[in-house]
Amino acid sequence: MLNQFSRTQLLLGREAIDKLRTSHVAIFGIGGVGGYVCEALVRSGVENFDLIDDDRVCLTNLNRQIHATIKTVGKYKVEVMSERMKEINPRVKVNVHKCFYLPENAHTFDFSQYDYVIDAVDTVSAKIEIILQAKNKNVPVISCMGAGNKLDPSRFKVADIYKTTMCPLARVMRRELKKRNIKKLKVVFSDEKPIRPLEDMSISCRTHCICPAGTAHKCTDRRDIPGSTAFVPAAAGLLIASEVVKDLSQL
Repeated sequence: MLNQFSRTQLLLGREAIDKLRTSHVAIFGIGGVGGYVCEALVRSGVENFDLIDDDRVCLTNLNRQIHATIKTVGKYKVEVMSERMKEINPRVKVNVHKCFYLPENAHTFDFSQYDYVIDAVDTVSAKIEIILQAKNKNVPVISCMGAGNKLDPSRFKVADIYKTTMCPLARVMRRELKKRNIKKLKVVFSDEKPIRPLEDMSISCRTHCICPAGTAHKCTDRRDIPGSTAFVPAAAGLLIASEVVKDLSQL
């Protein structure tokens, strides 16, 4: 029967569509990258999600985050994304977690219930814990490396973490994962050399913070505030989603 996923089924086949429909995917970090992962996966037929992020939509997110609009500023990203996903597919089931994932609260998540885990956060300690938990439960995991301060979306690649180059975040992750005896990890990374953002204090979040009221982790708390574009995080997120669809449909 013709349905909203028929065009995808023409390429993947009915069995793959059924696998995607019954898969349970956890997405950690619903920002510029994670939002596009959610968008692509729900449009691909995945119907079971956990979304994890404690952040609220900020005006500065409108340049790159698919769920960010003037109307959603100040709202929790997981709630906004959940509503959007349900408008695309009313059958979708979304568990929202308004929290910042860290080793301290890792015990509240049961990774064994997931068929795939996506790491789209930008905190090293959180990334490592997500990866360790997924590996411990033998759940497929893909991790996004740095997407800030880049201009060329065509430079993103899928590779093992130990074959990455240029990316400063990937360099730190290689070192930390090696300490923990993690032998391999699928990642999406860019081999473009990061650009140094302009030091323009008139538009800097460092001196003109406009984070919505109730924001737990303000931009002023960050060591660095990267520049960003509409197309680079989107490219990374869509590439991640394509890998997840490919892997889930072949399991």
